[in-house]
Amino acid sequence: MSLMSSGLLPPLKPIPIKERVSVIFIEKGEIDVLDGAFVVVDVTGVRTHIPLGGVACLMLEPGTRVSHRAAALAARVGTLLVWVGEAGVRLYSAGQPGGARSDRLLYQAKLALDENLRLKVVRKMYAVRFGEAPPERRSVEQLRGIEGARVRRSYQLLARQFGVEWAGRDYDTQDWNGADLPNRCLSAATACLYGVAEAAVLAAGYAPAIGFIHTGKPLSFVYDVADVYKFETVVPVAFRIASLDPANPERAVRLACRDVFRQTKLLDRIIPDIEDLLAAGEIPRPDAPADAVGPAIPNPESLGDAGHRS
Repeated sequence: MSLMSSGLLPPLKPIPIKERVSVIFIEKGEIDVLDGAFVVVDVTGVRTHIPLGGVACLMLEPGTRVSHRAAALAARVGTLLVWVGEAGVRLYSAGQPGGARSDRLLYQAKLALDENLRLKVVRKMYAVRFGEAPPERRSVEQLRGIEGARVRRSYQLLARQFGVEWAGRDYDTQDWNGADLPNRCLSAATACLYGVAEAAVLAAGYAPAIGFIHTGKPLSFVYDVADVYKFETVVPVAFRIASLDPANPERAVRLACRDVFRQTKLLDRIIPDIEDLLAAGEIPRPDAPADAVGPAIPNPESLGDAGHRS
């Protein structure tokens, strides 16, 4: 009998995103729960313990296998599991330990469906991202055009700053090695940011697919949120690593991204920032209909974020 089932330890609960490490990549190993611990077992039988409840997102690369017990434990402690391709570039599947708040989903959908409300949110996103209010009387399409020009210019300036040869953003998700070094570093860096952003969106109780600038993708809102921080965090990291030409650029990028997430206190900021972005719509969250049936069993108190399942 385990300590948990014997009642000697309290049941596992999620902790807030801001208290966690951002992201860990795992490749080539069997992921299981052994002797009560979440571990990765390599081909020689050596176990590596992962402090699962203290991680926002685990990125599982080719060569990993996950047991039912490991997946169940990740869901219980609110850690996002993401199955990705090499260097995290292609997303194959993801667990969903958060996103359990219908009031927030309805609020997000209402903001996205009303063009005037959507424009307010988009303007706020650009204001936070660029540090200044965007031009007045512009549509979302016009704002996107302005953003695109600024982004291309930012890439050029960073390439010049770090002495990196830059021919533009160009990569093929089906041919990782076909891209040049700066593009590979950028793709690896943005994959780290997308994992953290998705974990935060779910933990806040919102839907990754309901975007405001991006649309038509399962992670549209994740891309919206990640873009707010991209040039503050991972893009400079990618160009700096590319300038060093390391033997394993993807690994160097991941380590540098974890450092910059910690230095910028990204996990402390991201959920409050999501709330501020959506609050730009200036509408309250909808109340439940008066005739709706509430939960038969009240939700237990949780230390985690609003979207974590208790």
